[in-house]
Amino acid sequence: MVLSKIASESDISIHSTFASRYVRTSLPRFKMPENSIPKEAAYQIINDELMLDGNPRLNLASFVTTWMEPECDKLMMDSINKNYVDMDEYPVTTELQNRCVNMIAHLFNAPLEDGETAVGVGTVGSSEAIMLAGLAFKRKWQNKMKAQGKPYDKPNIVTGANVQVCWEKFARYFEVELKEVKLTDGYYVMNPEKAVEMVDENTICVAAILGSTLNGEFEDVKKLNDLLIDKNKETGWDTPIHVDAASGGFIAPFIYPELEWDFRLPLVKSINVSGHKYGLVYAGIGWVIWRNKEDLPDELIFHINYLGADQPTFTLNFSKGSSQIIAQYYQLIRLGYEGYKNVMENCQENARILREGLEKTGRFDIVSKEVGVPLVAFSLKDNSKHDEFEISETLRRFGWIVPAYTMPPDAQHITVLRVVIREDFSRTLAERLVMDITKVLHELDMLPARVKAKLAMAEEAAAADSASHHKTDREWELEVTEAWKKFVANKKNKTQGVC
Repeated sequence: MVLSKIASESDISIHSTFASRYVRTSLPRFKMPENSIPKEAAYQIINDELMLDGNPRLNLASFVTTWMEPECDKLMMDSINKNYVDMDEYPVTTELQNRCVNMIAHLFNAPLEDGETAVGVGTVGSSEAIMLAGLAFKRKWQNKMKAQGKPYDKPNIVTGANVQVCWEKFARYFEVELKEVKLTDGYYVMNPEKAVEMVDENTICVAAILGSTLNGEFEDVKKLNDLLIDKNKETGWDTPIHVDAASGGFIAPFIYPELEWDFRLPLVKSINVSGHKYGLVYAGIGWVIWRNKEDLPDELIFHINYLGADQPTFTLNFSKGSSQIIAQYYQLIRLGYEGYKNVMENCQENARILREGLEKTGRFDIVSKEVGVPLVAFSLKDNSKHDEFEISETLRRFGWIVPAYTMPPDAQHITVLRVVIREDFSRTLAERLVMDITKVLHELDMLPARVKAKLAMAEEAAAADSASHHKTDREWELEVTEAWKKFVANKKNKTQGVC
C-alpha cells in the first residue's frame, strides 16, 4: 500500500525556502511574531538581508580585526557557550586570562619580580578598560584629598582634543572635568608642554594617546613624563599618567622597541590596549594593566561567592563570553614575538606602498606620520571643486569604505580621508585602492564639464525665455548645484549594488 502525505501550508520540508510563503511576507520590525517559522527560512531571510552590509575586509575605517585563522575560529566557536564570569566552573579559562595579563604586562615592561603576578583584567574593549583605569585614578585622588582635608568634588583629566569618544563618556558618566589641549595646523596630537600647563591640584591623571585615531601618530609620552616630574617636584603634587594604547600597544613593542612610552616611565601607572585591534582578535576584547597593586584601590574590587567560590571582580559588566579571551591567548602563543613583529612590519610596509601611491597622484597631502599606527591619513591639496567627502562616497561604489572627517578643535577646518592598514590588507589591495582612488578623481574631475554641457543645452532650448532675463551669479550657482545633485543621483541609481 502506498502511503502519501499532503504537505501543510507551514511545512517546507519538501520545498526550498524560496518556494515557501515566508519569503513573500515582511519580517517583523517592532513586535515579536505570533507564530514560529522554520529554521531554514529564518536563516535564509536574515542572511539575505545581511548581504546588504558592507564587506568587513574592505572596511578601511575600522581598526578592528576582521580575519583570524580557521583553527582560532574553531576554538572560539567551541567556547562560545562559556560565561567568563563563572570562574569556579571554568578555571582553565580564568587561568588563560591571567596568562594574557602577565604576558601583556611584561610586553609593557611592568616592574615585576620573577614569579610575581601582574595586576590587570580583560574587558570587552578599550572603552571599558579606560573607564576602569579612570575610576582607579579618581578614587586614589579622592582618598588623597580626603586625607589632606581638601575638597574632592571637582576632579579633572587633561587630554588632547584628539582623544577617542570613550574619554568624553568617562568624563560625563563619572563627573570628571575633561580639560582638552586644542590641536593646531600640522600638529594633530596633544602638545606635552600645553598639557602640563593645564595640570592643577585636581588633575587625577594626564591621558596620553599611543596611536591617535585621527592620524595614527604616537604622542610623546617620554617628554610628558619628564615635564610632569618637574612640575610634581615644584608643586608637591603626584599627578600620574595613563597611556591609552588601544591602537599602538601591540605595535610599538615590536617595531619601535626602543621607544619609551610604557612602564619604563615612572609616572605611567596604567595602560589600556585593544586586543581586538592590533592584538589580532575579533571584536570584543580589551585589556587594562596597572603598574602595581597600589595603583588599583582595593575598595573598587568586589568579591562574590554565589557562583561557587570567592571570586574577585573589577568590571563594569558581569557576564561576558570567553571566546575572545581564548582567542587572545591563541594569538599570543601562536605568533609569539616573532610573529607579531612580522605582522606589524607587513602592515607598516603596505602603509608605505599606499602612501607613496597617493603621493604619486600629486593630488594629496599626507597627514599621517611614518612612525605610528600603520595607517594613511590624507587630504586634498585642492578641494575647491570636490572635497574628501565626495571621494569617500564615490569609493563605496567600488566596495571600499574609507571615512572622511574633520579634525577636532582648533584644526576643524582640515578634512582628511583615512585608510587603516590591518593584517589582512595586502600589497595587492593597497595597489588596487590607489587605482580606484585615481579613477574616482578622474570621474569627479569630469563632473563640472558634464554639468556645464547639460546647462548649455538647456540654455539653448530656452533661449527665447532667457533673452529677457539675465541670471545672476547666485542663480547660476544654484542651477549648477542642482544639476550636479541630479547627476550624482542618476549615477547612484544606475550603479546601486555594484561593487
